[in-house]
Amino acid sequence: MTELKTGLVGHAETLVTDSNTAAAIGSGALPVFSTPHMIALMETASMDAIAQCLEDGQGSVGVRIDVAHLAATPMGMTVRAESTLTKVEGRMLSFEVKAWAGDELIGEGTHQRCIVFNGRFMEKTLAKLK
Repeated sequence: MTELKTGLVGHAETLVTDSNTAAAIGSGALPVFSTPHMIALMETASMDAIAQCLEDGQGSVGVRIDVAHLAATPMGMTVRAESTLTKVEGRMLSFEVKAWAGDELIGEGTHQRCIVFNGRFMEKTLAKLK
């Protein structure tokens, strides 16, 4: 297992299709890559950065994100995200996140995740249904 330390980098990418446009999900009216999907891609890259550091039964949940969506991306382009772990404070992790379409930076910001024990987390969450 890899040590959880600053500098770890994760990646994720997706093709912009009709299903991940702002028009398709209702976050806008135009057929361009949606901000919610860009954020999800950044979160996926953050999970990728720490995947080899988690113990069996552990996961992470997003608790904060602050990003700017800088440029529109049309269908047919590939968007790639990169996340760098910048701070470790116990179970709380901070990341710098960026996304590109081709050579153009289309999004950037910060993201925080908390390491959880999946079973306990889901037990506590599902208890809300009772």
